[in-house]
Amino acid sequence: MARLTSVCVYCGSGFGGDPAFADAARRLGTSLARAGVKLVYGGGNVGLMGTVAGATLDAGGHVTGIIPDFLKSRERMLDAVQETIVVSDMHTRKKLMFDRADAFVAMPGGIGTLEELVEQLTWAQLGQHRKPILLLSVNGFWDPLITLIDHMRGQGFIREGLDLSYLIGDDPDRVVERLEAALAEAGPAPHADALIEKRF
Repeated sequence: MARLTSVCVYCGSGFGGDPAFADAARRLGTSLARAGVKLVYGGGNVGLMGTVAGATLDAGGHVTGIIPDFLKSRERMLDAVQETIVVSDMHTRKKLMFDRADAFVAMPGGIGTLEELVEQLTWAQLGQHRKPILLLSVNGFWDPLITLIDHMRGQGFIREGLDLSYLIGDDPDRVVERLEAALAEAGPAPHADALIEKRF
């Protein structure tokens, strides 16, 4: 049975307009560390990125930051992490983040966060992986995306056999527990089946 050893967290390089976002990032980082699960993230020390990484480190956890060379100054690399990998471009960054993670969590963020999340949903839809994907929908942040996905399905663009598999939650303290359960349920062969929307 697969074991959850590392989680890639996608999140904003800003804090957003709701203090609950930063609180969730701190709680998520702390819970990862306490569970002995490594954090893989974008390498920056700004916004929610820096918050989740800092909380993981403060709780004694392990952090791997992966950042493109051109973002080192803009996102201010977090020097305290145990492992920093500087890459040449965004494509390499995303591939390494995928390779290093057993599961993915999308916290509130902007276009970059959305793009990273949608890429993982697409790869899973096409049968390229079965790693759990969880939308941490703090105060309903991801509700508009979920509505859009439902609209795509209703219009026939997400068809039977090519549906999306993802988890939805709003409690950062239960993320590890939910990902571990999803990983245990995943079969050995990658495929895209029916939509999974398991809320907690």
